Amino acid sequence: MSENGHIPGDWKPAKFGDFVQRITGGASTKKSDYFDEGVLVLNKGNIKTQGKIEFNKGRVYVTPEYAMKHPKKIIRNGDLVATFRDLSSKADFLGLVGIFDENEDALLTQGAYIVQLDETVDPKFFVYFSNSPGYRSLMKKIKHGSTQVHIRNADFLGVPISLPPLPEQKKIAHILSTVQRAIEAQERIIQTTTELKKALMHKLFTEGLRHEPQKQTEIGPIPEGWETPTVESVCTIKASAMSYSQLEKASNVLDGVRVIGIKVSDMNLPGNEIEFRSANLERLLTEKEARKRTVPADSIIFPKRGAAIATNKKRLTKGYTVLDPNLIAVLPSEAVNHRYLFHWFNTFDLKKITDPGPTPQLNKKDIAPLWFPMPPVEEQEEIVAAIDATEEKSTLHSRKRDQLQDLFRTLLHELMTAKTRVHELELSA
Repeated sequence: MSENGHIPGDWKPAKFGDFVQRITGGASTKKSDYFDEGVLVLNKGNIKTQGKIEFNKGRVYVTPEYAMKHPKKIIRNGDLVATFRDLSSKADFLGLVGIFDENEDALLTQGAYIVQLDETVDPKFFVYFSNSPGYRSLMKKIKHGSTQVHIRNADFLGVPISLPPLPEQKKIAHILSTVQRAIEAQERIIQTTTELKKALMHKLFTEGLRHEPQKQTEIGPIPEGWETPTVESVCTIKASAMSYSQLEKASNVLDGVRVIGIKVSDMNLPGNEIEFRSANLERLLTEKEARKRTVPADSIIFPKRGAAIATNKKRLTKGYTVLDPNLIAVLPSEAVNHRYLFHWFNTFDLKKITDPGPTPQLNKKDIAPLWFPMPPVEEQEEIVAAIDATEEKSTLHSRKRDQLQDLFRTLLHELMTAKTRVHELELSA
């Protein structure tokens, strides 16, 4: 259906039940039925967006004898499977359709269904339709239950759809598949670059760049010309003198300097992957007050309380910053390059120094005695340049991926609603 509620003349209004020939629910299994080998098991949780079927949490199997008792629940390469039950009330995966592309058969389990289409509907088009905004919105409206939500067979078969002619369905699926493959290519580059960066950082922080002989230290072998200071000996560990709530109440002053207020959630804002470039709270304060009561630029920030510590997220400040009580700052002295220390902290697992308890805590006393490898400032800068170059490549490909994801979402909506027609978007294979 197009944006104005009308469909093109060659599109056909229909319901899933008009072309779904058969839906078959999965077998009811329990944990004791699962083993490390045998016939692969496909659970509803394996069905993801964009038609993907993933086994990220590992594969489980049932015995061939068990599988033989459920011949109608066996899926094969190319079969469509759909999620009729979602463990989350948000229903983000409810009704999603995936294509099983493994080279071995699998037993489908309860909560997922095998979907067999007639020849009037292209399977890949159907998969993409199950990801379209209109369909996703409908699933949230027709779901049943509160905590673990589900749809009924009749709900699924009654879903309305505007069907393009089969050739146009195939072209729509081809266009979306082309963009999806481009996204996946960027994700592979990002993964490779991330692994390269991790290996590079380990090498640089243990061997340096000068091929020096090594010496044994409290933290292992490092180049002879390096030192192993504690964090507190070359840094200041502190919170901001001004509280987050005080900044919220502060009034802007004429010709003031920009001060941002940071919460843990601000670490996740777009563009804040390394440095705090934006925040949900900003004020203009006098230079004198900002210098006295905030954390300055080039400070390293990370969580100090709660589950956020386990995320191991660290960020750099770019200007005057006020922290909420769940964050702490490390301010490097002139003896250590702030980006060098930031990169080193990114190799360190904060969970190792977290106080256990109902609410995890990370305090100054935990950070202060940490030893870290410190080369001369000139070599610190060279190490930073090497790591930054790798980071920039990853950032570049992350931006490309994000742009492609935006394009995919736009095309998915416009092609499925006929706002844009495929003849306007012909792509080469």
